[in-house]
Amino acid sequence: MLYPLTFDPICKERIWGGRNLERLYQKKLPPHVPVGESWEITDRPEGVSVIANGPLAGKDLRWLMEHHAEELLGPANSQGGRFPLLVKILDAREKLSLQVHPPAQVAGRLGGEPKTELWYVADAQPGAELYVGLRRGVARAEFQHKITDGTVADCFHRVPVKPGDVMVLPSGRVHAVGAGIVIFEIQENSDTTYRVFDWNRPGLDGKPRELHVEQSLECIDFGDFEPALTKGELRIEEGEAFELRVLVKGPPFTVEEVVDRRSGPISTRHPHLRIIGVLEGRLTIQHTNEEITLRPGQFCLKPAGIERITLNFLPPVRFLQIGPDTGRRARKESSNAGLSSRA
Repeated sequence: MLYPLTFDPICKERIWGGRNLERLYQKKLPPHVPVGESWEITDRPEGVSVIANGPLAGKDLRWLMEHHAEELLGPANSQGGRFPLLVKILDAREKLSLQVHPPAQVAGRLGGEPKTELWYVADAQPGAELYVGLRRGVARAEFQHKITDGTVADCFHRVPVKPGDVMVLPSGRVHAVGAGIVIFEIQENSDTTYRVFDWNRPGLDGKPRELHVEQSLECIDFGDFEPALTKGELRIEEGEAFELRVLVKGPPFTVEEVVDRRSGPISTRHPHLRIIGVLEGRLTIQHTNEEITLRPGQFCLKPAGIERITLNFLPPVRFLQIGPDTGRRARKESSNAGLSSRA
């Protein structure tokens, strides 16, 4: 029988990374290297999450998918036999490359995988901004010309951001994270990225990083002008025990932000897989003999086979609830499930 699971983060060195994951979340980073990503829950050839707690400690997410997929996923679909989501924290000390992920109708032809993702801005320096979508009126011919003369960044829509801001990035939307931003990133289990432009900087090996201009031009949605930040839908009014904001509702995933300013336990009933990621404060997850305390930057996976858990808060606390798409029927069933009254 499965139980709430935590995993060891996997750090990824990136030319644009820094040391904020150590400063903000006490991540154990390799010394003297720029760390741009902490893969928190992953089932990829480039990194598989290892269970950190309980009787299954030392087993990994690939093993769970091979031996306990039904209990783990419930009605959720796998991603080609892999766990359907990839959850990361990004530390952009410098700007990321201008890039795009392929839409489903193009991905197969290019030998890649589609990837829709959500960015939750956890930390941002004053003046920080995202590059998302195109400035209104930019046409493909102008965009292509500016790639060749090195000024393609002028075509991007820039969005000032602060902590708590959210942006949804469907496949086909060109984008980049600006400098001085830490992001919780939730995405489909894919790592197909086509770089349009990389600021003429060398990679970690001292050589220019590969660009994918031809593939990018096939993938970019040239009608995607000046997208706005996601406001979400407030489902519980302020003044109640907690607030819940639906940031995005699948497919391919559902993400909710929960804010609680009062102490005490909350019983939560959810018959589907859920991932809890803490943004602020601390919470404790209780299930039978398992008790897990999460602080900011830590995640816990509740398998679908576990219907009820109890959350104890040390307020104020803010966290994300993340789940894979479960199909129309399961989404309807789950709309009446979730956080319930305090015990």
